[in-house]
Amino acid sequence: MLGDLRTVAVHRGFRRLFAVRLVSQAGDGMFQVGLATLFFFAPERLATAADVAAAFAVLLLPFTVVGPWAGVLLDRWRRRQVLLVGNAVRVVLTGVLAALLVTVGVGPAVYVVALLTLSINRFLLAALSAGLPRVVPRDQLLMANAITPTLGAAAAGVGAALGLVGRLAPTGEARDAVVLLGAAVLFAGASALALRLRADQLGPTHRAAAGELLSRVREVGRGLGQGMRYLARRRTPATALGVMATHRFIYGVTFIAAILISRNLLADPADADAGLAVFATVLGATTLGFALAVVLTPLAHERMTPATWVVVCLGVGAASQLLLAASYALAVLLVSGVLLGLAAQGAKIAVDTIVQRDTHDDFRGRAFALYDVLYNAAFVGAAALAAVVLPDTGWSSGAFLGLAAAYVVAAVLYRTGPSQPVHLDDVADPADDGAAPARA
Repeated sequence: MLGDLRTVAVHRGFRRLFAVRLVSQAGDGMFQVGLATLFFFAPERLATAADVAAAFAVLLLPFTVVGPWAGVLLDRWRRRQVLLVGNAVRVVLTGVLAALLVTVGVGPAVYVVALLTLSINRFLLAALSAGLPRVVPRDQLLMANAITPTLGAAAAGVGAALGLVGRLAPTGEARDAVVLLGAAVLFAGASALALRLRADQLGPTHRAAAGELLSRVREVGRGLGQGMRYLARRRTPATALGVMATHRFIYGVTFIAAILISRNLLADPADADAGLAVFATVLGATTLGFALAVVLTPLAHERMTPATWVVVCLGVGAASQLLLAASYALAVLLVSGVLLGLAAQGAKIAVDTIVQRDTHDDFRGRAFALYDVLYNAAFVGAAALAAVVLPDTGWSSGAFLGLAAAYVVAAVLYRTGPSQPVHLDDVADPADDGAAPARA
């Protein structure tokens, strides 16, 4: 991994964009620790599968609806400005959230502000992915995709660890406020680092004039439709997004199960810190799986196509569910977490590369915003399923066997899908520049 990082780090634009990602995602980690204790591990709240699933639906469903607007704007606004302003807005929202916790406690306003902050986070991650092909050569995209999201996840893990340290503050909602203020400081740092990028460096190539922005916003529905039709006609980006949404659905059910198992089976439900510590350990195992994906994906790319690697990752995901079907012991949960992290990140690296290579820059922002819409919609669907199939303890052998079977079906269907992107005459075709198209 260090060798790959040295290869892509020779590009100044990559280094600067990477710095924004690392600091921003460290802030994400701290922010998410604050929300985890606030919404999922407080002894007086969210003790059942239905409660946890409902909380995820409330937080993610609205952004699933507004996500398409972000896609059109990512193809109209300067993506550097999105990173600059988006992180600055998160500073303000996180400060407001901390103030609300100290003054009025948990209430509807806290949920609304948390929702807005998380929505901006998804928007920023889409902008980071859409801008990456502008700072590295095409033949290094897979390498960059292997490094940036995984080290970004590692940065989020560091931020989460800092958030846990912040919980050493006095008990009560004040310590959640301390964690959130720490996240706000990191968001401010990410916003400042974005200034090191040139205003137009991340694209898009064709940008609407300021006076045209309102009319562009009115065309969101048409722009989303164009993006969906383009991806469907190109075939490989659409099938790649489909397999990632399927994986996210399965991952979401497992994630909710892990919260419930950590809280209600492996710790005393009345002890919020004990449940959070178990869940943090599980997340640490998943992060280790992410790191393995960074090492193994470039090695796999030397021996197989990205699509074959996606199928392998789906198989690893199936193995993780079979383990959980056998036992909920902590050791089993940790091994399953490593496998699930490897499957998730390995598949994501390959899918990101396929979407980036096979999507023209004029549609790339919409492609990654659709990616985020599917990402969140799949988790909302997972929450609905979890509320039905999971007991309040979070562990069900039958449910995990069903998820393993779903992984296998997804792998078979994806493997029989299109192998080459379809050439389109109405837009510049990225496969026409001599680069080998991604197998999907």
